Amino acid sequence: MNQLLLGSKYEPPRSSKEARRRIWKRVVAGLVFVVVLGMALGVAGWFFFLKSDAAPRAAIRRTPIVDSPTSTLDGTWSVQPGGADNFVGYRVTEKLPAAIAEQETTGRTNNVTATMVIHDTTISAVDVTADLRDLKSDNSLRDSAIKSSGLESDTFPTGVFTLTDPILLRELPQPGETIKTRATGKFTLHGVTRRVTIELQGRWDGERIQVVGNLPILFADYNMTPPAVPAVASIDNKGEMEFQLFFQRT
Repeated sequence: MNQLLLGSKYEPPRSSKEARRRIWKRVVAGLVFVVVLGMALGVAGWFFFLKSDAAPRAAIRRTPIVDSPTSTLDGTWSVQPGGADNFVGYRVTEKLPAAIAEQETTGRTNNVTATMVIHDTTISAVDVTADLRDLKSDNSLRDSAIKSSGLESDTFPTGVFTLTDPILLRELPQPGETIKTRATGKFTLHGVTRRVTIELQGRWDGERIQVVGNLPILFADYNMTPPAVPAVASIDNKGEMEFQLFFQRT
């Protein structure tokens, strides 16, 4: 009693302090369990629903060389929708919460129409249109998401490239020879048109002209925000447009 009157601090019974300590330990353990469980479920959801194996990058294919009835490339060449060898597509990086994992994903469509006009060593016109509503990856959730967010392909159904500057080749390529060049023109995506220059590779096998290339895309340049995909925390604010086209003389 004298100690209380003198202002000494009251010490609760040891059993009470131990009980509170045990409660806090359980609370902390519970929080840790919830966090770990959430991370595990996130990884599991990603693995079972969105884990992706990206397609190989577009590259020149060594198709067999065919005897051509002419040594010139003069004329109009075209790509028709549905060709198994043709595609236009995207390549982006997806990330899980807390950077647990990330992966490169790809989506492609062969619903592509294109024309190219050549005279001697000058490519004077190129027009390419891809129907983005038909983009397919290895996951239907991702394919559905980009129809209403990101690309918003239901609202902006096509991607279009139109050559504005003629492409001047140094010399007429020989069948089987791979050449490198650049194409400068107008590229329209998500309702926005920008002037771009695309690095290209081309190869004529005597029958078809193969053209491959890719273009880095910064989403903000085309008024796009990264799409919201279930089980994915974020998608990089940039990606690539890539393509492989086989033109046939028409």
